[in-house]
Amino acid sequence: MIKLEVSPLAARRIQEKLGEQSGVIKLYYDTEGCGCDGINTLLIQNRQGEFDIPLDAGDLSFVVDRQHQIFYEDLLWLDAEENYPTFKLSSKSSTYSSNVQLRDLR
Repeated sequence: MIKLEVSPLAARRIQEKLGEQSGVIKLYYDTEGCGCDGINTLLIQNRQGEFDIPLDAGDLSFVVDRQHQIFYEDLLWLDAEENYPTFKLSSKSSTYSSNVQLRDLR
């Protein structure tokens, strides 16, 4: 199982986006229309999809498509900057993206 450590600022921003509605945050590796590497995105969905598996992310409900989990290491960090609207996804050996968008699909 992938463990995702979410910084307090990133968690607060996600909670603000969730608001009062329930939702599942999907770590999505988007390869559609991409000529080379995929793009990491966070999607807020109503519920976990058929092929989604949960991530260990503390109080937040995160999932990843079981086919996409191969793109990630076992321990990931999700962070945010105070004056920048996107997130940074990294691990011990890699920065996956410093411009991860959060999209609400509910």
